Amino acid sequence: MDIVDKNIDNGNAFDWGRMSAEYAKYRDIYPQKFYDQIVYRGLCVKGQKILDIGTGTGVIPRNMYRYGGEWVGTDISKEQVGQARLLSKGMNIKYFTVATENINFPDESFDVITACQCFWYFDHQKIMPELYRMLKPNGRLLILYMAWLPYEDEIAGQSEKLVLKYSPDWSGAGETIHPINIPKCYEEKFDLIYHNEYPLKVYFTRESWNGRMKACRGVGASLSKEKIELWENEHKNLLLKIAPPEFDVLHYAAIAELKVKK
Repeated sequence: MDIVDKNIDNGNAFDWGRMSAEYAKYRDIYPQKFYDQIVYRGLCVKGQKILDIGTGTGVIPRNMYRYGGEWVGTDISKEQVGQARLLSKGMNIKYFTVATENINFPDESFDVITACQCFWYFDHQKIMPELYRMLKPNGRLLILYMAWLPYEDEIAGQSEKLVLKYSPDWSGAGETIHPINIPKCYEEKFDLIYHNEYPLKVYFTRESWNGRMKACRGVGASLSKEKIELWENEHKNLLLKIAPPEFDVLHYAAIAELKVKK
């Protein structure tokens, strides 16, 4: 399903469903430290019911399932949800194909609602009251993010330049360490009680880094098959020149915890 937002990629359409198989294979990359930051906050653990909006291939529910929480995941893409169900075999995780703006679980259904790598895609004026409604008293809204740092890491920077060559309107470039932006409308129903931003290294091989870059919005989710093939051939050749067979890419992660107002 094509998504068009004038504030993203200059309004160019993208569809995560086109890259669901690659997304599933190459974007489940968060280091243990990423999950530790969540558990240290006492979130997404045993005794809690959690809704993961924009779940994609279910990366957050699948990786945090071992902590004992009861998970539900939703995503607008049926292909992404299909991958999530396949990869969650044997886990009691419920997935639904639905746009976040149309989610309609009963009042006070969840202790925690998570949103990872997807918060900026939503209509916040519409979903904020619904997220508030679906959270229990004292509930938490947890926003998560991780991105490579192109100015500090040469491999990330060179790969990013190549994405921009083929997708010049891609607005995912140029990341620096900064807090997650929380739209002002959330101040009506939530208090921001914690945020943290921290660097971390993520391990890759040439193959997995190529796959990670291919599965970004500026390549696989938006370019034609012909352009994807051209980009991939050029990117693989670039990596042979600038990257060893195995390497770390410097990223940063960010977390923002919002608490339901009394």
